[in-house]
Amino acid sequence: MSLREIAKETGLNRRTVSKYLKNPASTAPPKREVAGQRPRRVVDEVAPLIDAMLRAEVLLKASVIHERLVQDYAVGINYQRVKLYLQEARPRIAKELGISPGELAGLHRRFEVAPGAQAQADWGDEGKILAHVGISKVYSFHMTLSYSRDPFCCFTTSQDLATFFDCHWQAFAHFGGVPMSIVYDRTKTVVRRHAAPGKAVPLHPGAVAFAGHYDFDIDVLAAYRPQGKGRVERQVGIVRDHVLAGRAFASIEEMNAAFTAWVSLRRAKVYGTHGEVIGHRAMRDHTALRPLPKTPYVVMQRHLRHVGKDCLVAFDANLYSVPARKVPPRQLVEIRATKSQVTLHSTVADGNGQTLLATHPRAVGRGARIVDETHWDGLPTGAGRRVTTGDDQPSPRRGQPLGHRAGHCRLCCPGPQPQASRSAVARCRSMTS
Repeated sequence: MSLREIAKETGLNRRTVSKYLKNPASTAPPKREVAGQRPRRVVDEVAPLIDAMLRAEVLLKASVIHERLVQDYAVGINYQRVKLYLQEARPRIAKELGISPGELAGLHRRFEVAPGAQAQADWGDEGKILAHVGISKVYSFHMTLSYSRDPFCCFTTSQDLATFFDCHWQAFAHFGGVPMSIVYDRTKTVVRRHAAPGKAVPLHPGAVAFAGHYDFDIDVLAAYRPQGKGRVERQVGIVRDHVLAGRAFASIEEMNAAFTAWVSLRRAKVYGTHGEVIGHRAMRDHTALRPLPKTPYVVMQRHLRHVGKDCLVAFDANLYSVPARKVPPRQLVEIRATKSQVTLHSTVADGNGQTLLATHPRAVGRGARIVDETHWDGLPTGAGRRVTTGDDQPSPRRGQPLGHRAGHCRLCCPGPQPQASRSAVARCRSMTS
C-alpha cells in the first residue's frame, strides 16, 4: 500500500506513517480516534474561563486573553493553543450573544484609486534610537501614494504643526507634485477637536490653510478605523525593518540618507497586491499629481507667553531670551515659531512701528536654553560682591558706647564679658539697630 492509502486507512498523517515504517522497532503508533470522540486538550481545562471573557467582550484579542490567563490565573498554556481555540469559540459565543457574523468579522470594503488621486500620511515612533547623541525622541513621518504604494519617509524630533507640514512639503518635492487628497487619522495637527459619530469634524485652521495653498482635500478617517489607511500603516513597519533595524545612527541626517538609499530598492520590488513593479506604477502616479505652487507655504505657530524675571520666555519646553532693556518682567510677548526659527515680538509696536524683540534658532528636543548674552546687558553681574572669613573685627566707630568698646556688651562682642550696665546695653542696641 502507498503512504497515502495507509494514512487514509489509519487516520494518521503521512509523515507519521513514514516515520514508523522507517523504524519498525519503535513503539506502536497511536490508535485511531473513535468517531465522534475528541481527545482531551490542555486548553479544555481553561475553556470556561476563556468563554467567560468572550461573553464579556466578544472581540477580545487572543494575546489579551493569554496574558490574563497567565497573570490572573497562573495558567501555563501556550499562546498558539489559545489562538486556535478562539477560532471555534468566538463564533459560538457570538451566536449565543445574538451578534451577526458580519459584525463579528469586522470586514471592510476594499477600495482602489486612480493615479494621483490619493495619498495616506501617518506618524511612527522610533523611540530613543538617537539617545546616545542627546536626542531623547525620534519620530518618522510617512506618506504613501495609494495607487502605486510609492513611499516617502523623513525623521524628526517633534510632531508639532510646523514640523508636520514641513514634512508634507518634503514629501511633495520627493514625489514631484501634490495628490488630490490626503488621508489622515484624527491627529491634533489636523483635527481641532473630536466629534460624535456622524457629525462633521472641525479641522485645524493651520491644516485648512496649508491644504488650500497646495490645493488638496483633507480626508479624516472615522475613529478606530485604521483600515482606511492601511497602505501607509504597513509602510511604517516596512521602513522600520529595512532601514532602521540593526543599524546605528549619529544624526537625523544619517537616518534620512539611509531611507533615500533604500527607496530605490523598494521601487524595484513587485508589489503583491497590484502585481506590478512599484517604480513602474509610480511613474503613472507621479504624472497625474498636481504641480507644486511656486512659493512654499510657511507654517508658523503663534503663541502668547509671559517674560520671566530672568528675561527668558518658555515655549515648547525650552527657554528663549529677550532683551532686558526692552521688556519688563511678566510682559506678554508673542512667539512666532517655524520649524527652524523662533522670533519673539512685542504686542505693542515701538516708535518706529517695529515689534521684533529677538530671533533665535529653534531648539532641538526639550529642556534647552537659547540665550543671547547681549540681552542681559545692564543687569547686575555680581562683580562688586565682597566676602570675609569673619576673623577681622571692625574698628569701633566714633561715638560708640564705652561699654561696647570695652567689651562690656553681650549683644555684639564675642567671648566672655563682664556684666554690662543696662544703659550700656541700651546705647549699643540703638547703635546696632
